[in-house]
Amino acid sequence: MPAYNAISSDKLLRLLGTPACPAIVDVRPDDAFDRDPRLLPGAVRRSHADVRRWAPLLAGRAAVVACTKGEELGQGVAALLRQQGVPAEALEGGVAGWAAAGLPMVPASVLPPRDEQGRTAWVTRARPKVDRIACPWLIRRFVDPDALFLFVPPADVPGVAERFQAAPFDIAGESVFWSHRGELCTFDVMVGEFGLGEVKALQRLAPIVRGADTARPELAPQAAGLLALSLGLSRIYADDLAQLDAGMLVYDALYRWCRDAVDETHDWVSHQPRRTVPA
Repeated sequence: MPAYNAISSDKLLRLLGTPACPAIVDVRPDDAFDRDPRLLPGAVRRSHADVRRWAPLLAGRAAVVACTKGEELGQGVAALLRQQGVPAEALEGGVAGWAAAGLPMVPASVLPPRDEQGRTAWVTRARPKVDRIACPWLIRRFVDPDALFLFVPPADVPGVAERFQAAPFDIAGESVFWSHRGELCTFDVMVGEFGLGEVKALQRLAPIVRGADTARPELAPQAAGLLALSLGLSRIYADDLAQLDAGMLVYDALYRWCRDAVDETHDWVSHQPRRTVPA
């Protein structure tokens, strides 16, 4: 059972990838981070010495604080956050315990630089369809919940990437790291490079995205439906960011189906818990 004001790795793992996931703050000292420069999915590094300065960035959200081993540093930062009105828990066992359990971790080396608020920036072609909605969903749910996405004309992507320190994705070019590789679409590439390849729900979701994005609906029965939804959303929304907001719900639903409901079929039976009639 987790310690008081602490959350277990198993419980946090169930929250990953969902809108209900708390903000995850990595407060390991630099030397500890250098020994293992990976992050929990969705985590942002912050200094424990500056907690009063960055605490307002978490306003309206719950938080989980991850130190090296889940000891006094994490508990202290969590307590300071609660003092600032942020519901916060420490990660039991810390980053070391999470890693020892073989749970997914994101290599910090593959991420673009963060701005003063800790956000990464990404840039791609305007008028997204499949990959350019699926990839932002993956980034916001498993890498950086506050990531910025810039949708610009195709010819402007390289210049915008350089000027605004944004990572280009899903564009043509041999030098582009985040793009198609052989038969893999950009979503596949990101799942692998972010260290998320062992997440079973993402393993199920990847061929659905790939089939929809590369005109191979035979890869998964759901691929044709995802393509139809994606094209429909692109017709409904003229604003790419509004389309992304709507698309987040589509991928949230697909992810939960992949994680929890693949064996469930539609019927007329209610799935509400059975009520117990008092004797």
